Amino acid sequence: MGGLVGFGLLLEIVPRTGLLDREYFPPTSEILGALADHAGDGAFWTAFRQTLTTWFIGLLIAVVAGIVLGVVIGAVPILRALTASTIEFLRPIPSVALIPLVIVLLGTGMASTLVLVVYASFWQVLVQTLHGVADIDPVARETALSYRLGFVYRVRYLVWPTALPYAVTGIRLATAVALILTITGELTIGTPGLGKLMDTAYNSGAVPSVYAIVVVTGIIGVLANLATRRAERYVLAWHPSIRGEVPV
Repeated sequence: MGGLVGFGLLLEIVPRTGLLDREYFPPTSEILGALADHAGDGAFWTAFRQTLTTWFIGLLIAVVAGIVLGVVIGAVPILRALTASTIEFLRPIPSVALIPLVIVLLGTGMASTLVLVVYASFWQVLVQTLHGVADIDPVARETALSYRLGFVYRVRYLVWPTALPYAVTGIRLATAVALILTITGELTIGTPGLGKLMDTAYNSGAVPSVYAIVVVTGIIGVLANLATRRAERYVLAWHPSIRGEVPV
């Protein structure tokens, strides 16, 4: 918190001294004033809800798909071998490269931005889950096979407890990525939300409003990170890393 206050003071002083052009770097007081104006504007809150909706839906789809496919692919060696090259080929493709395609296919509505969000977030969860499944103790795996445990029981009692910490890490990473792609999609595609509101403010020359919306997106990101970390501690309360135990 102290660092943010210090940065705010610096941003207040530097433009007023002329070191930075106030036309492009407004003082903190002007940004806060624009933020207060937005707080009383119904259009801002509508855009705020639209951004949260797109972000949450896209993240939810990515998390469910990433975990389910990660567990299934990771638990079946032949599937892991067959999909490894495909995953490594598709994963590095940036979501923004899909923008022209999704605009042509889906237009400029929420569905287009959802595709970007899901595509970028999905890989975070999938790859982490695959790493978790691969980290299963070989002795435990062989024991489960020797007792002829069925696939469902192996997933429930062997695969899932090992993969869960990895999956949670993937969800935490995907949360930030999903927010970034939500704002990016709104900015570039024109999907309704804070990103589009930011673009409108920029085109109208309302620079303090642009910074005010940037501050709002930053606050959303900080709160999301705090929420995911708290959820991580709750979900993994049994795990030695959370309980503070040292493996022997």
